[in-house]
Amino acid sequence: MQTAQIQNLELVRTAAERLHGRVAGLPGMAVMYGPAGYGKTTAALAIANENRSYFVQLRSAWTRKVILEKILIEMGIGASGTLGALLDRVCEQLGASGRMLILDEADYAVRADSIVELIRDIYEGSQSTLLLIGEEMLPQKLKRWERFHSRVLSWIPAQPVSTLDAAELSPIYCPDVRIASDLLEHLVARSGGSVRRVSVNLAAIAEVAAVEGWDTATLATWGDRPIYTGEAPRRGV
Repeated sequence: MQTAQIQNLELVRTAAERLHGRVAGLPGMAVMYGPAGYGKTTAALAIANENRSYFVQLRSAWTRKVILEKILIEMGIGASGTLGALLDRVCEQLGASGRMLILDEADYAVRADSIVELIRDIYEGSQSTLLLIGEEMLPQKLKRWERFHSRVLSWIPAQPVSTLDAAELSPIYCPDVRIASDLLEHLVARSGGSVRRVSVNLAAIAEVAAVEGWDTATLATWGDRPIYTGEAPRRGV
């Protein structure tokens, strides 16, 4: 699948390079945070594919043991045994491989002291590199755990979608239509910073263009057709 080279992708790439190239003794964790829809997960997945990182998306119902089992499954390693044995196996593989572990939806981790401490144990036991991905308030939530917070080398605020990002997304979601700069700017202005909303609107333009026979879409040709902004619809009755 083609990946748009948006600015948040470059931010994750730069963070990964900084972690891997850090001077001995510096912390080896980074945290990327931002509102939903900013493309954080997509960017992290793309970088995971580039540098063969392990990628696990946390779930609200997962216990410590389930988290370790899921990481080991991602690593292609047997996931049976006691909690301590699973932790040792994860640490050994991270340390031996030198590959980064990316934990998405990390806000689920900060719901319990035990899970935050588990992630710190993974880092301390492997001395490898970890990247956490979460929502806007994740850095503030992590302040509760000073021993964890102090081990973060980079805090990476995800950036709102830009017109340049929209131009990168256009060939993917609207491949057969040239989108004029005024329409791209309009989509970005109405998106609330969300990469996802811009992508949805580009796909909608592609559908309309196919029906109308457009090869170019401008703000004028789009006219007063609706733009998806994420607001809940209202019934007109």
